[in-house]
Amino acid sequence: MYGKGILKGLGVTAKRFINTYLDDIRWLGKRYYTAEGIKHRSSKDANGIFTIQYPEEKLPVPEEFRYIPFLVYDEVDGEKVNRCTACGICAKVCPPQCIWIERASDPVTGRPAAHPVAFTIDADICMNCGLCAEFCPFDSIKMDHDYELASYGRTVYHLDDLMKPASYYDEIRPINNAKEVALRKEAEEAKAAKKAAREAKAAAKAAQKAG
Repeated sequence: MYGKGILKGLGVTAKRFINTYLDDIRWLGKRYYTAEGIKHRSSKDANGIFTIQYPEEKLPVPEEFRYIPFLVYDEVDGEKVNRCTACGICAKVCPPQCIWIERASDPVTGRPAAHPVAFTIDADICMNCGLCAEFCPFDSIKMDHDYELASYGRTVYHLDDLMKPASYYDEIRPINNAKEVALRKEAEEAKAAKKAAREAKAAAKAAQKAG
């Protein structure tokens, strides 16, 4: 029949329109401004047409969502210990070259120290590709979930701005963090086993010579 396709299309539109109000009634009193309601609307189970009332409402971002990088630090005896060793790999692999690192120097010997004295990221240049985090051998630079960074001026982050605790990283990326912790533990155990084997071998040689 001529016009059947148009009628079918209008039927889909009408169905979505009606389901909007049915879903509103179903979630009456708990749909807006609740994490449960927002999670429902961002899932495949949502019906009808909806609008997120931003900024009062925000859709949860997936774990692999990536935005401006940040530096991870561990808390040891109440002090912030930056994981970054200022190796410069992140700056080398960065496609738009938005990362600048200045390595610290030992005040006594003047030799380079394994931590940065300055770490700068130009957020206006950063393309959020995540290569810096992917290539970092020390798990010290990670991609953030914070996307609300609008400002009237140029957005440049320095060392103090970029530092965030390991607990924050675990909060936004629990699955990735668990994998990384397991890998680090495995590497440490392998290193300890090699050291113990070397010490046992040396002790056996010493005992053989003594005998």
